[in-house]
Amino acid sequence: MGRFEIGSYEMSMEKLNKKSLNRSPRIARFRAGWAIYRQNLLGKIGLTLLVIFALMALCSFIPPLIDPMYQPMTGVDPDIAKSTGPSLRHWLGTDFMGRDILSQLLAGARVAFMVGVSAAFMSIVIGTTIGMIAGYMGKFVDTLLMRLADMIMVMPTLLVVLILSALFGQLNIWIIVLIIALFRWPGVSRVIRAQTLSLKQRPFIEAAKVAGASHMRIIFRHIMPNVLPLAFLYMTFRVTSAIIIEAALAFLGFGDPSTVSWGMMLQWVWKTGHMFKAPYWLLPPGICISLITLSFYMLGRAMDEVLDPRLRKEAETG
Repeated sequence: MGRFEIGSYEMSMEKLNKKSLNRSPRIARFRAGWAIYRQNLLGKIGLTLLVIFALMALCSFIPPLIDPMYQPMTGVDPDIAKSTGPSLRHWLGTDFMGRDILSQLLAGARVAFMVGVSAAFMSIVIGTTIGMIAGYMGKFVDTLLMRLADMIMVMPTLLVVLILSALFGQLNIWIIVLIIALFRWPGVSRVIRAQTLSLKQRPFIEAAKVAGASHMRIIFRHIMPNVLPLAFLYMTFRVTSAIIIEAALAFLGFGDPSTVSWGMMLQWVWKTGHMFKAPYWLLPPGICISLITLSFYMLGRAMDEVLDPRLRKEAETG
């Protein structure tokens, strides 16, 4: 083996060693955080509920494959043309058109995850980016972005979406997701801004400036990894609000008519006059909305305890 090959081999091994050293602290932090999380009762309950709803979302693809009759939107039982109670053929009964309620409930779980996670993720990306830029770039940019955040924060999201729906008609589900995301980022941006102002004074940021790193590199390479855990914590709370807003819109008749969601199921049961006549139709979507929002809230509370040592001390002393 020549000197060049030996040198290349040593350089590659050095790079691998550096990567493993960089990864090991992150893995250690993850394991430590997971150990704390597993001791939290609320976290375990929330995670269990989320796994159940995730399985429901995955199972939503199965009934239409078994029989087109179980298609949540268009599938109709040819022998049934009205709302009926639970049976062996329809475990949760049928709606006013003879459609299977269980299939609709499973499809609603898929829509809830899609709306909640998508809207929350987009709002967190926007809020985190704006918060880091506002906290790092100086007083003028900070004032400009925070005043914009204040103006959006005071606007009631549900009312704005209702007005837009009244002006442009029933909105597509992805338009609803985008609107929710655009109106839910200000709170996150304020928290991330405060964290960035603290990180900005740390020695490693000064060292990066001395080394000649650009502002964008400092923001996204050095500051962002330190604020991401806090951003993901707030994401769990944003998921709950997004699910509730979508369900409220669908119940009021402003949701996407081509999508079967839990809010749409409640709108159908109310609009057809079965609100107090068909508890097998009314209760499942209402209970699912309550439980999935509760599960994300529990998940957020447990993550808050993992990230904040003061809460752990209070829990131990309490």
